[in-house]
Amino acid sequence: MLRRSVAIVTALVLFGEAAGIFAVNAVLATVAENQNMSLAGMDPKAMTTGTWVLGGVSALLLIGCGLIALLAGVRDRSPGRFGRITLIGCAVVHGVLGAVTVGLVGWAAFAFMMVVLALLVFTLLSYGPEGRGEDRVGDEAAPAAV
Repeated sequence: MLRRSVAIVTALVLFGEAAGIFAVNAVLATVAENQNMSLAGMDPKAMTTGTWVLGGVSALLLIGCGLIALLAGVRDRSPGRFGRITLIGCAVVHGVLGAVTVGLVGWAAFAFMMVVLALLVFTLLSYGPEGRGEDRVGDEAAPAAV
């Protein structure tokens, strides 16, 4: 029961993070457009477009990871190979971003990133790879005593 709850909470946190990432990038794109900003002579429109694209792609990836965790929690089954690889990638990104945010943003952002990382790791570990055939434990009767 605990693993289902954690997987669903992980999905909800990832959905919220996707909305937050998109909102931050929307604000950055709007500010860059309104102030006609450029970086090293780059076209200001390219900066605005790049910020919108980064926000959209990041939000879509977080939503995808959230959907994988949500399906694992609702079905109470381990995600497939693609789902596990996606969640592992999401966990690695959260670990790296957590290390970066400690210096750039502060300890509160670091704590949030580590909570998300912990939720992802718990979801991955609690829904371990499914056993197959003879490697499963507990399916066979104990050997008879001689």
